[in-house]
Amino acid sequence: MFDTMTNTKILGGVCGTFLVFLLLNWAGESLFHVGASGHGGEEMAQAYVIETGESEEAEEEVEVPFAEVLASADAEAGAKVFRKCQACHKLDGSNGTGPYINGVVGRDIAAVDGFSYSNVLLEMDGDWSPEKLSGFVENPKGFAPGTKMSFAGLKKVEDRANLIAYLSEQQ
Repeated sequence: MFDTMTNTKILGGVCGTFLVFLLLNWAGESLFHVGASGHGGEEMAQAYVIETGESEEAEEEVEVPFAEVLASADAEAGAKVFRKCQACHKLDGSNGTGPYINGVVGRDIAAVDGFSYSNVLLEMDGDWSPEKLSGFVENPKGFAPGTKMSFAGLKKVEDRANLIAYLSEQQ
């Protein structure tokens, strides 16, 4: 079938290919080593330090009660924050992807007729107080695990307060 010279060339080609892959692997590991310290166990000295004027210990932020933030909230700024909600929620009494939210402040949780709420919201008792709304809007999946609402949340307490002040006016 094949003569000895052809078999030797095929075997040499296969061995040569493995050798090339072995050398490339070795070169890649030495260039891009990702060991414990990233430098093959050597500890690197820090080249420079940028002084920021802050102390080593971070100062604790004083958490202001939500009611105080809500008392100084700006409904006009809340109208701008509401733009993030408009993709799913309406203020005209009709449901969209989410339930309509005019009159939501003080309304019972999962109380909009004709909207298919997730089980977790159906099982919640009470109404949408400003504090509950703030918790839900901050992190919907954290407040009500299993909710259908896929919004990431509003992290800034001022944005949440402004939004709730705006929604309070939308009856």
